[in-house]
Amino acid sequence: MSVSTSACSHLGEVAVRELPAEVAGCEDCLRSGGKWLHLRICLTCGHVGCCDDSPNRHATAHNHETSHPLIRSLEPGEDWSWCYADDVAMIIEGVTGETRIPPSPLLQ
Repeated sequence: MSVSTSACSHLGEVAVRELPAEVAGCEDCLRSGGKWLHLRICLTCGHVGCCDDSPNRHATAHNHETSHPLIRSLEPGEDWSWCYADDVAMIIEGVTGETRIPPSPLLQ
């Protein structure tokens, strides 16, 4: 994964600067009874969705529905973000906090 901030033209759209202290899981999977592998948070609105290795790929679905371009991993020890629009990974300075997440239902 290449990490760059110069290749992303959407950094001005980051509205979530403080990560939530805790989340219950993928919002869409919790509503539908689905299972997630890894969690991602939309840095525009705070929607928590599941990764593309999850069966329902809710983080990417959220991007397609809203055009919100930036997500960040909520996995412990990970601080990378991804811009869907520019197809680039990066570390975004100024997004702080650590989120307590439940274990993946797919790994249980």
